[in-house]
Amino acid sequence: MSQIWQEINLEQQQKIYMTTELRQAISILQMTALELNEYIVRKIEENPFLDEVPEYSKDDNADKNTSRVNIDDILDHLHTNSNTKQDGIERLKANSFENYLSDKTTLYQHLQYQLHFELRNPTELIIGDYLIGNIDNNGYLCLDLTDVAQKLNVNINKVEEVLKTIHSFNPPGIGARNLQECLQLQLQSKRIDDGLTKEIIKNYLNEIGEKKLNKIANELTVDVHAVQKAYDLIRTLDPKPGLQYGAERNPFVWPDVTVMKNEGKYTVSVNDLDLSYLKINRVYIDLFKNNAYLSEDARKYLKEKLESALGLIRGIEQRRMNIYKVVQCIVNIQSDFLDRGIEYLKPLTMSKVAELVNIHESTVSRVTCNKYVQTPRGLFALKYFFNSGLASGCSKKVSSASIKYLIREIISSEDSADPLSDQKIMDILVHKGISISRRTVNKYRQSMGIQSNLLRKRY
Repeated sequence: MSQIWQEINLEQQQKIYMTTELRQAISILQMTALELNEYIVRKIEENPFLDEVPEYSKDDNADKNTSRVNIDDILDHLHTNSNTKQDGIERLKANSFENYLSDKTTLYQHLQYQLHFELRNPTELIIGDYLIGNIDNNGYLCLDLTDVAQKLNVNINKVEEVLKTIHSFNPPGIGARNLQECLQLQLQSKRIDDGLTKEIIKNYLNEIGEKKLNKIANELTVDVHAVQKAYDLIRTLDPKPGLQYGAERNPFVWPDVTVMKNEGKYTVSVNDLDLSYLKINRVYIDLFKNNAYLSEDARKYLKEKLESALGLIRGIEQRRMNIYKVVQCIVNIQSDFLDRGIEYLKPLTMSKVAELVNIHESTVSRVTCNKYVQTPRGLFALKYFFNSGLASGCSKKVSSASIKYLIREIISSEDSADPLSDQKIMDILVHKGISISRRTVNKYRQSMGIQSNLLRKRY
């Protein structure tokens, strides 16, 4: 009978544990200024150790140009009847930016308003409501009129009559059953009665999409310049009119960093909105220190909240310092861009910034995530400054953003009757000292949504 031997071995291992404070610090680093401010408000509500106090009292003659903002001064302008902490929080919520942005009218609401303005007959209103309810986000009617007549038990002529009324609604082209009808309805709304344009819309939309103007001109035995004129007119029409009311509201963008130029030097200021200053509440500190009469659960609760409060304050300060160091590094490298424009934007990678600032590349990525910087040259996403580059003369590299700008400039100044091919654009860039291939020109051109030279040609 075999014996089973058991041994006890000691082994040392190194493991990385992510503490609650580290997890919170990473989360705070990724937040935008607005997100951070909302997060602080929630933490103040749930943590008794956290207090919001102004850095300067109202009687303090401190520097008025400081970037810090006193929440009490702001709230006192809005409401003067209460100064309690909870009232301040509620008032901050009530005056959130979101509350000043109205919701956009939906396509259905817009059409419903016009329907009830145009029609009074109950049967016609029922038919109209049913038709509008079946118009998709692009503005097209997605059912057959015969099915509508059978479903509502009404005459097909009555359904067609109501649909004709809907076709007169704004935006023009709404309720069309196909692209041809949509474009024709828009011509009617513009009171354009051009036989050639109508013929092209009816029979040659595919050729228009591929810009085969010579083929259309030959088949219709008309001058190609007339086809070009019809093409330009069709290009002004909207193939998806419903999207005018289907797009979501644009988000409010607040710059997380401001870069200003003073006496020839660029200065960086982190905008964490500073609507509240966090401070540990002295009352609860004293309660925690003198905890002889507290239960074990109460002591544990206060200890957790105190550690959470201290971790939050440290996390916010670390966020501010990391953002400052990263943006200051970017500004130092991209100062020529800030002074002279996009042609002087230099190639830059996150690993390069991480090396210069002496932090991990993932930290740079979190710092630049969804954040914007206000500069004398405009508002930019922080990630805008990171781009690849190509070799140029004098052993220097040119950023991809600068090359795209040059390609756009070259195309904008070309002869529209004889547009430049990608090969010719490449030759021009090479002549400027930029080492680039035709394939790369093609890739950059397509990424900017610019058509090929054959489709850019005008007759």
